[in-house]
Amino acid sequence: MLAYIIRRLALMVPTLLGIMVINFAVAQVAPGGPVEQMIAKIKGETVSATARFASGSGGETQGGASAGKVKGGASAQDTVKYRGAQGLDPGVLREIEVRLGFDKPPLERFWLMMKSYLTFDFGKSFYSDRTVSSLLLSKMPVSISLGLWTTLLVYMISIPLGIAKAVRDGNRFDVWTSVVIIVGYAIPGFLFAILLVVLFAGGSFLDWFPLRGLTSPNWAQLDWPARIADYFWHITLPILSMVIGGFAGLTMLTKNSFMAEIDKQYVVTARAKGLTERRVLYGHVFRNAMLLVIAGFPGAFIGILFTGAMLTEIIFSLDGLGLLGFEAIVNRDYPVMFASLYLFTLLGLLLNLVSDLTYHMIDPRIDFESRGS
Repeated sequence: MLAYIIRRLALMVPTLLGIMVINFAVAQVAPGGPVEQMIAKIKGETVSATARFASGSGGETQGGASAGKVKGGASAQDTVKYRGAQGLDPGVLREIEVRLGFDKPPLERFWLMMKSYLTFDFGKSFYSDRTVSSLLLSKMPVSISLGLWTTLLVYMISIPLGIAKAVRDGNRFDVWTSVVIIVGYAIPGFLFAILLVVLFAGGSFLDWFPLRGLTSPNWAQLDWPARIADYFWHITLPILSMVIGGFAGLTMLTKNSFMAEIDKQYVVTARAKGLTERRVLYGHVFRNAMLLVIAGFPGAFIGILFTGAMLTEIIFSLDGLGLLGFEAIVNRDYPVMFASLYLFTLLGLLLNLVSDLTYHMIDPRIDFESRGS
């Protein structure tokens, strides 16, 4: 098993590098990069200031003269290189490039970025004037809260429900719960989140739950029982929306795993020996049927943490990693974008390895090392 772990760790290096190369290349050709974003911001402030000056002076000539003076500053080369750079001083354009690191060729920028990432030095955000590491750490508690509670509740609901459906296959309970599961499949989590907001968070009906943040503004002044109650009051709707979107697939996986094991010969033998049905199910079937379900816990957690929570955080205004990543993409904040991608990919690869090791722990008969050789 040690040799298998070493091989998997070695394979993570080219996998991670390939993912970073592809995403870096796509970001270079995508329109509206960080320099264009900064140019648009500067020109927007300039136009706004010019309009205020012209309206205050009451003269169209002064505003026109000022705009003409700005327009004549940029070279044709700058205009071609950056969309929207007309009218911007080439010196200012050069300063923007140096500040954002775009004065270097793409290959050099990628090399410097990956070199710093080896020591987990992610630099500073383009727009928030904070280090990327501090930004990620400050958003982590929100996303971990959502991911952990959602994963635990999904497993606590799906495993008993899947077992009950397998034992009662074909009866009324199985049929009606299948209807609920189909609804869970059909309605995306973010759409269900919007429905909860409309119904229970001050939309068109009830105003029972807060819509913003993980805690109330006066949370620090509350005693501990009130803090705990306030925390759960805020996360009820986000967690509920994510659980509805995640329990359906795991429930059917649990049911199908049990159904596949119930008809095997060792179950027939156990029943023939006079064992009770409960002993057969939970003493023999459970260990084999739960292999795929329990071993997939790390992967399920990372999936909920870094993908399923993004839209939920946006809808409920929760300041977590999902919202941070969304804002970084919109603003073309490359340090935050690539640092998040690097960390999430690395964590995902490590948790895939943990999943494989969990398989081996649950069932020692699974030997990845011998299969690899």
